[in-house]
Amino acid sequence: MTRHATGIIILIAVAASIVVGGREISDELIRLPSEASRFFPRGGADVSNDGGDDSVGTRWAVLIAGSSGYWNYRHQSDVCHAYQLLKKGGLKDENIIVFMYDDIALNEENPRPGIIINSPHGDDVYNGVPKDYTGDDVTVSNFFSVILGNKTALTGGSGKVVDSGPNDHIFIYYSDHGGPGVLGMPTSPYMYANDLIDVLKKKHASGTYKSLVFYLEACESGSIFEGLLPEGLNIYATTAANAEESSWGTYCPGEYPSPPEEYETCLGDLYSVAWMEDCDTHNLRTETLRQQYKLVKTRTANDNSAYGSHVMQYGDLALSKDNIYLYMGTNPANDNFTYVDDNFLQPPSKAVNQRDADLLHFWHKFLKAPEGSGRKLEARKQFLEAMSHRMHVDNSMEMIGKLLFGMEKGPEVLKAVRPVGQPLIDDWDCLKTLVRTFETHCGSLSQYGMKHMRSVANICNAGIQKEQMAKASAQACVTIPSSHWSSLSNGFSA
Repeated sequence: MTRHATGIIILIAVAASIVVGGREISDELIRLPSEASRFFPRGGADVSNDGGDDSVGTRWAVLIAGSSGYWNYRHQSDVCHAYQLLKKGGLKDENIIVFMYDDIALNEENPRPGIIINSPHGDDVYNGVPKDYTGDDVTVSNFFSVILGNKTALTGGSGKVVDSGPNDHIFIYYSDHGGPGVLGMPTSPYMYANDLIDVLKKKHASGTYKSLVFYLEACESGSIFEGLLPEGLNIYATTAANAEESSWGTYCPGEYPSPPEEYETCLGDLYSVAWMEDCDTHNLRTETLRQQYKLVKTRTANDNSAYGSHVMQYGDLALSKDNIYLYMGTNPANDNFTYVDDNFLQPPSKAVNQRDADLLHFWHKFLKAPEGSGRKLEARKQFLEAMSHRMHVDNSMEMIGKLLFGMEKGPEVLKAVRPVGQPLIDDWDCLKTLVRTFETHCGSLSQYGMKHMRSVANICNAGIQKEQMAKASAQACVTIPSSHWSSLSNGFSA
């Protein structure tokens, strides 16, 4: 009885913190990396944004939601919305490649079966979306093979790849959880920054695109490009957050505007909704990537409140003078709309930290379920399991730091942040090895535990070897919890 009462107290306490904003103590200090690169116009003749100009080439798009589970509704919702936007913009299905686990539309939790919405009063964005790579075919290997146009390396899926030529323009959009130097996937392993950058370099070396734009929604998403994406690849990237902070869900229960009453989950992500709703209402023949970046940055920062992140840009910033039309086409219905500096799409009253969105779902599910029902018991179990996993991962990593570096220095080493412009780590193989070592003894990091990638990177940067990490991990983790969140049955993160 005492144990149950304690669980309920934890439940209420954590839920209250979510309502307040869900921000973790370690994330309270938001540092804005310097955007030192200046804005210069790109040399050479301008590319016309007239669809009849052969110099435009073919527009290609790769859209990927890197999560599964109904509590991650927003990621697949974002990707489906992006597809509808590109389709209205004139891109053909043969040139749009979609990765999503596809477990949301017909999920028993979905109050509108077969329908996915991305905003409170939004239309269905699921209808017509290509099922190119779904379920266990949503893998890092397939994603990289699609970008490189390597059909022979694919395993499953539709077989569609970016079969682009030297005059073509490519748009890549990713939405999911992330951590320092890593992006989540619904399958194992996760996607590491150095591997993604290597693929982009190979794509450039193949001479099979004119320019490439990458929009990235994830926590610490700036760390994927910070100090890693060089200039000269004709790649322009923007991220939902800098290298040190969380990104945010939006249209969540309890905020304004809120989703319809029957929804118990966030409908979208703040950065993603910002760029897509901007595209929905503007003539993309005249709006530039730079103009959209500025609008999205303002909206996502949310007036620099506790509910926002710093949108960043990386790579060849000169490409930002290009019209969005070159990459996404434009909806003819918006031809009479003109760009304005003031974004009339107002930020929400508050937002939910990406890492707390699952807890928010379980909590609202618990609140709304009939007293004594199986659904209420299930929601309570899901919440407490998620909390137990979080505490296990946090405590295990903290203990490992103390075992390796001492009681006082341990926390300092784990939280250290490298200077702006430097990558998270120099030896990526070491990072992957030590992540595997940790997970062998302590269980999977999962989507929440990705926040600790910086700690593991710092352990590598301090010169710790696999054997030392294994010894510390074994001491810190006597057993591996058996819940869904920490199960090793889904494989390792690295």
